[in-house]
Amino acid sequence: MILFTFNILNIEADCKKEQFISDEERLKISEDNTKAILRILDIHDVKASFFVEISLAQKLQNLIKAISSKGHEIAFYNKNSTLQEIENAKKFTQEFLEKQIRGIRQKDIKVPQEDLKLLEFNYVSNIDNADILFPFKRLKRDTQINEENGLSIVPESISPYSQLPYNDFVFQILPTNYYQSMVFETLKKDDFVLIYLNSWQFTDFKKYRFDIPFYRKLNSGKKMEDKLDALLSWINEKEMATSRMKDYIF
Repeated sequence: MILFTFNILNIEADCKKEQFISDEERLKISEDNTKAILRILDIHDVKASFFVEISLAQKLQNLIKAISSKGHEIAFYNKNSTLQEIENAKKFTQEFLEKQIRGIRQKDIKVPQEDLKLLEFNYVSNIDNADILFPFKRLKRDTQINEENGLSIVPESISPYSQLPYNDFVFQILPTNYYQSMVFETLKKDDFVLIYLNSWQFTDFKKYRFDIPFYRKLNSGKKMEDKLDALLSWINEKEMATSRMKDYIF
C-alpha cells in the first residue's frame, strides 16, 4: 500500500532584499500550491491525507472544506502549538467539517502521546528533519505501525535497499525512475510506503524570491508538480494500491 500525505504549512524563510512577502501572501502561496496538488490527485483519482498546520486551520477553512469534499483526509501538523491550541483547532475543524480528525503529525516539538489520546486522536505520524545530509544520518529504523498508549504510531518509511527515507527532500532530489524503483522494491518487503511532501515545495521560487538553500530550489514549483504527476501515472499503470492514512490504519 502507498500512503500519500501532504503537509500544508507556510514558508518561514526570509525574503531576499529586493522583495517583501506578507503573511497574507505566504498564506495565498500555500493555498495555491495545495490546489495544484489537488488537481494532480484528481487527474489520477488518488486519495491522500493532508496534514494542516495547526495555526492555519481557521485561516484555510474554505481550502480544508474543498480538500475534504474531494474525499481526502484532513489531519493536523503540529509545528509549535500548545495543547490548548491543538484542542481548539480540532474542535473548530471537526465542527465545520462534521467529521472527526483522527491523525496528527509532529516534528521538532512533540506533545506527549497521553495528551494526544485525551484529545481523541487515533494515530500519530511523527517525522524527522530533512536536509542535504539527512539521508546519511539514520540507516535503520522500525517501519512497522505500533500501538502505544492507545494510539497507532506510524513511522517514516525507509527503503530497505538504498536505506533512503521517503521524506520530502528525497522525493525532490532523486530522479523519478530511481524513486519509482525504490518504491517498487520497498513494497516487496514492507506492507506500506509512507510518502510525505510539503506544500511549499510546489512554490515558484523564481517568482517568490525566498532566501532558501540552493538544493531546496532544485525541482521545485512546476517541476515538483511534474514529478508528482509522473509518480502517480506510474502507480496507476502498475495498478498499485493507494490509501488515506486513516483507512489503512483502521
